[in-house]
Amino acid sequence: MLNKDKIKLGIAPIGWTNDDMPALGGENTFEQCISEMALAGFTGCEVGNKYPKDTKVLKAALDLRGMRIASKWFSSFLATKPYEETEKEFIKELDYLKAVGANRINVSEQSYSVQGNEALSIFDNKVYFTDEEWDKLCNGLNKLGKLAAARGFKVCFHHHMGTGVQTIAETERLMDNTDKDYVFLCYDTGHFTFSGEDPLYILKKYPERIGHVHLKDVREDVLKQATEGKWSFLKSVREGTFTVPGDGCVDFKSVFAELEKFGYEGWLLVEAEQDPAKANPFQYAKMARNYIRQMINI
Repeated sequence: MLNKDKIKLGIAPIGWTNDDMPALGGENTFEQCISEMALAGFTGCEVGNKYPKDTKVLKAALDLRGMRIASKWFSSFLATKPYEETEKEFIKELDYLKAVGANRINVSEQSYSVQGNEALSIFDNKVYFTDEEWDKLCNGLNKLGKLAAARGFKVCFHHHMGTGVQTIAETERLMDNTDKDYVFLCYDTGHFTFSGEDPLYILKKYPERIGHVHLKDVREDVLKQATEGKWSFLKSVREGTFTVPGDGCVDFKSVFAELEKFGYEGWLLVEAEQDPAKANPFQYAKMARNYIRQMINI
């Protein structure tokens, strides 16, 4: 059984309001979002587009509901832009997260990314980095990781559909060419499944590198449509490829068993972007919480 004292359960606001498609859930307020998270039984969340920029306002609203910030997405452009540009923005994000008591930051390399482009298929237009770009990415991540560690943070790299680090092979290349003491993985069950990979592989190969966990399920029938239709990432989200744990085809029993085997400590964070008009966020948050309770009694 996973150690209850070392595991924290959170949920991302992306089920209520979508950062890439603000019209999805545009009617849902920040207060509704975090209130329903707390009511569903979660104690943490990540940062969404409706969240206050003022950290004092944000922290007060979260404290009122017994919630805290687990982490936040950060878009890096290490492969294509001068390192200094990314570092400058990175430090701003660390300042923000430090003020609200977080100690993880999820870095996703967005150079040439097509994840936010409605017109481009993630199957036909996925980027592949050159050797030089890989070197810039890995060296840059090491620098960001050291900078973050000095401030009490772990850099957790988020492999993602439509980016240059999507597949198992690409994730392995990144892990093998970055410093194990400074660069960790934001492990996402849904993205590996969507990419046609075995989500358990990375857990077994790099247990000491798992710094943050996103629990995302995949609807197999919609995934089949997305693959055959060569959809964009945004269309795949709108049509319901992703869902909460227990509502799709991911083998979470094995995932949790593997996390328990190596003694994972940190956040288990439900992150299942869907159209809230089709999948009521509060209802699905409760479904996820109940499923996790049944699976690991936390």
